[in-house]
Amino acid sequence: MIRYSLSALALGLALPIAAQAQTLSTGAEITSALSGNTVQGSMSASGAYTEFYAADGSIKGAGYTGTWTIEGDAMCFDYGEGKDCWNARIEGDAVTWVQDGVDGGTGTIVAGNPNNF
Repeated sequence: MIRYSLSALALGLALPIAAQAQTLSTGAEITSALSGNTVQGSMSASGAYTEFYAADGSIKGAGYTGTWTIEGDAMCFDYGEGKDCWNARIEGDAVTWVQDGVDGGTGTIVAGNPNNF
């Protein structure tokens, strides 16, 4: 009985982790959702952001630029200080940025470049 209960507990703890890992978007899904669109949201480490991800790989924000690429199933950002790559969970117009298995920020996908960056 105890062995069964511990096995059931272990399975119950593993399922949410497996479900989270399965929801990470592929590189193709990230490109499809974000290329030519804007994301506005907040990162845990740096605060609020609004960025337009142009189809040519450029990033345009309020007063700054950068570049983006897809490497495997990660989106890599470079603002002139080297690449910083993140996985993403995209559900509808919501994106959650994930790095090293930890959620680091969220955003909302807005069609096009409404801020004219």
